[in-house]
Amino acid sequence: MNNAKEKLVVEVVGAHNLMPKDGEGSSSPFVEVEFENHRERSTVKYRDLNPVWNEKLVFPVNDVADLPYRTIEVNVFNEKRSNNSRNFLGKVRVSGSSIAREGEEIAQLYTLDKRSLFSHVRGEITLKLYLSSREEVKQVINGNNGAGVMVSKKNKRLQQQQGTNLAVQQQLTQENKLNFQIHNHPKPVEPGGPGDMMKPVVITTGPNPTIPPVVNPAGLGVGRGGVGNGGVAVYSSTGAPGPAGEYSLKETSPHLGGGPLNKDKTSSTYDLVEQMQYLYVRVVKARDISSVFGGGGELVAEVKLGNYRGITKRVSLTNNAEWDQVFAFSKDCIQSSVVEIFVKEGNKDDFLGRVWFDLNEVPKRVPPDSQLAPQWYRMEDKKGEKAKGGEVMVAIWFGTQADEAFGEAWHSKAANVHTEGLCSIKSKVYLSPKLWYLRVHVIEGQDVVMGEKGSSMMRYPELFAKVQVGNQVLRTRIASPLANKSLSNPVWNEDLLFVVAEPFEDYVLVSVEDHIAPNRDEVVGRVVLPVTGIERRLDEKPATSRWFNLDIHFNNQNESKAMMRFASRIHLRASLDGGYHVLDEATMYSSDVRPTAKQLWKPHIGVLEVGVLGATNLVPVKIKEGKGGSTDAYCVAKYGQKWVRTRTVVDSLSPKWNEQYTWEVFDPCTVITIGVFDNARVDKNTAIGAATRDSRIGKVRIRLSTLESDRVYTHAYPLLMLHPSGVKKTGELHLAVRFSCANMVNVLHMYSMPLLPKMHYVLPLSVNQLDGLRYQAMNVVASRLGRAEPPLGRDVVEYMLDHDSHMWSMRKSKANFFRLTNILAWFVAASRFLESLRNWHKPVYSALFMIVFMVFVLVPELIMPCVLLIMASVGLWRYRSRPRHPPHMDTRLSYADAVHPDELDEEFDSFPSCRSAEIVRIRYDRLRSVAGRIQSVVGDMATQGERFQALLSWRDPRATFLFVIICFIAACGFYLVPFKWVVALWGLYLLRPPKFRNRLPSRAVSFFKRLPTNADGML
Repeated sequence: MNNAKEKLVVEVVGAHNLMPKDGEGSSSPFVEVEFENHRERSTVKYRDLNPVWNEKLVFPVNDVADLPYRTIEVNVFNEKRSNNSRNFLGKVRVSGSSIAREGEEIAQLYTLDKRSLFSHVRGEITLKLYLSSREEVKQVINGNNGAGVMVSKKNKRLQQQQGTNLAVQQQLTQENKLNFQIHNHPKPVEPGGPGDMMKPVVITTGPNPTIPPVVNPAGLGVGRGGVGNGGVAVYSSTGAPGPAGEYSLKETSPHLGGGPLNKDKTSSTYDLVEQMQYLYVRVVKARDISSVFGGGGELVAEVKLGNYRGITKRVSLTNNAEWDQVFAFSKDCIQSSVVEIFVKEGNKDDFLGRVWFDLNEVPKRVPPDSQLAPQWYRMEDKKGEKAKGGEVMVAIWFGTQADEAFGEAWHSKAANVHTEGLCSIKSKVYLSPKLWYLRVHVIEGQDVVMGEKGSSMMRYPELFAKVQVGNQVLRTRIASPLANKSLSNPVWNEDLLFVVAEPFEDYVLVSVEDHIAPNRDEVVGRVVLPVTGIERRLDEKPATSRWFNLDIHFNNQNESKAMMRFASRIHLRASLDGGYHVLDEATMYSSDVRPTAKQLWKPHIGVLEVGVLGATNLVPVKIKEGKGGSTDAYCVAKYGQKWVRTRTVVDSLSPKWNEQYTWEVFDPCTVITIGVFDNARVDKNTAIGAATRDSRIGKVRIRLSTLESDRVYTHAYPLLMLHPSGVKKTGELHLAVRFSCANMVNVLHMYSMPLLPKMHYVLPLSVNQLDGLRYQAMNVVASRLGRAEPPLGRDVVEYMLDHDSHMWSMRKSKANFFRLTNILAWFVAASRFLESLRNWHKPVYSALFMIVFMVFVLVPELIMPCVLLIMASVGLWRYRSRPRHPPHMDTRLSYADAVHPDELDEEFDSFPSCRSAEIVRIRYDRLRSVAGRIQSVVGDMATQGERFQALLSWRDPRATFLFVIICFIAACGFYLVPFKWVVALWGLYLLRPPKFRNRLPSRAVSFFKRLPTNADGML
């Protein structure tokens, strides 16, 4: 082979989890490779922390024999477009000895190193290095839109100025070229240099492991590629370029269930997530420790795997010390072939006993196999002798996230989390409390004794009843005087509704009070009822009313005993209504519409399965010392009474959860809500504070009725947040969703059933009552979930339940107006089409329409069949263009892409407003102008209605006289002439050509507009 033709090819595949350095939570990275005084660079990937290049840089090789003694230096920089400079993101030095021949190259994952002691660097880069003698490689490089441009000091400034143009050109040609495919290799990937540390993202036993999905921020398609063991691959996605594509839904292709060639027993249960391999170490207990080393002190066990260490809780140093803790080490963190278990005394560094296991001998467990039985192992001391080391009971195995021990295990990626924060990063399932509507009907009082005798003789007592349940307080109106009732027998006859939760721990406090002064109410009697003793009802039948004696100990203690013998009473009808569904979320986003009483539930119609795969390109939420921007993300999903919370992935902008959850579905017209949050309790400094709030990253809503049965939807949903500065994309959430139903007839039958239970229609609640009860229900749910461990914060519950959906927003008002406009646009288009036919703009269409009109008039039996047949045909025709993906948050529909900044500032303003008086005045004037237009429209509608009423009101006697005479003449005409001929003549008259028309309005319209209205009497 001719060495002169040999060339070194450095294929820059991609990078992952780069450090954000543009001041806005992102970076615009490019790669610069230097070899033997030759330097080449890749294109710039703007605002992408997980860029994908797939670009080949070619270097000439003078002597192939001297190549093992050379090094290739790869530097990653962030381009600063403001001042034509760059920031250092990391570097890699690769030894020439690791360069393979063409056809034998493999993808190698390198950890980025620091340039100096003070450099802030993180992330990995994937490279391919090989020798090639093919001339076409040179041509491919040159045709890649300048990816291999030589960089020198003279043209450096020119190239930086042309960076934007190069990136735009590459995006236009790269859509069909980004195929991230890496050849299979039978061995795990090893680092290229002796000083590099290998850090794969996911290693599985199957042929197609993956790293977190990398999505081009510009929305370009990224091809899917398979790799060998230890390789990498990315999700494929489709989307339109530009801002619209950035906020669009993208279809992904993850390897669910371990890929098609790696199916196991868990595929039927965990087939909507990617398999993640873990090494589980269960340390149960130790014995014969105190007899060897003496009593006293505390004992801990330490599990060490490479640089990762997991420490158990401390137990008393007795003869048998028991921990029963599980440690989970992700396979991508395994840096050693041996796992060691030490038993130590307290905080001492010296160990009392040690046992180690070779990872090549560790068995693999696949559920539903029973758990691996722990065994006793003799420990060795410092000298390697096993006679005095005691014994430890340990179980060790390889498994996946489907293992029962996964949820409660200590994870290696949470090694830096403080002890108080460990409980807040585990995955949990929560159940909302069972909510009831408590109805208290306050009927009347009897023999109510006034508190102040003198004041009661001088004035009429203003008595009202106040009912308190927990922190919910409602009051009746002040009793009105009645002719047949005395002043001491007030009558209210009002219903008061509250929200209570099982188990019932509250009491109902009913008090009768007298309004003495504007800020003074005097309690004249009260009664306390336990909620557990209140009657439950399932239908509209009224509950039994009862009289209760009022406790009047609030009165003056000096009253005579004779007065105390008279008992004041109150008449109440209290019931727990189980026939309602307690709304704790907005009706349009409701995830459950079942009644409270379980006796009224119907069997479920299907099953909803959701695989929370991961997220990509999350924005940094917090700043950590030495790490820069970071996010500790977790997901919360809510459907029905079941809330799920994934584990927290610490310090990652592209977290991988791969957790699967299942819900029973009772109604297909419901919505599941999935939110992403940043865990504020991971950092010890912020966890100490009492007002710790988890930051919102975004949420996704999926309506089940938009999903096809038994189809798996794998998409990347954009996470959008509205800020005072505008809408921001905070990342992408990757989900796999499947809705399965056993009997389609039951699902179709649900579409004919009422949306809410029967009680909502038999005894309906007012809109104001529903709003107040929903707020109280949200408070009850937030209080109960906040008492769980780990607690689900109130801010999380409020965000998931859309607690502020009823607040005023100019943006939402405009969005709803445009929604209504889109609905009316169809009628406007139809009216314009009929007007064009009437004006004979297209004579052929007008003539055909006149013929069809006459046919329908003469044979009216054809009208409804033809209309229904046309609608059915249109529906079948549109089946081909039906939506293929679930709906998602739409910035255009929400009017978030063109909203004025002042309107956003008003939307984020508190209630009551905290802005200055001048800003409030400006906003009030703007609201007055908008309300003025609405006022004019409402007035015009009222005017037209009043003109119809004036036809027979004799307000204008001459107009009413003319209308009555015309009605008599028309009645005789319709009696003598068949109705269809009248309609035919009327249609022909309207459809007459413009040549036979007058441009003035018709006589009927002129007569109608002359009728009087009530606007004449308005001030």
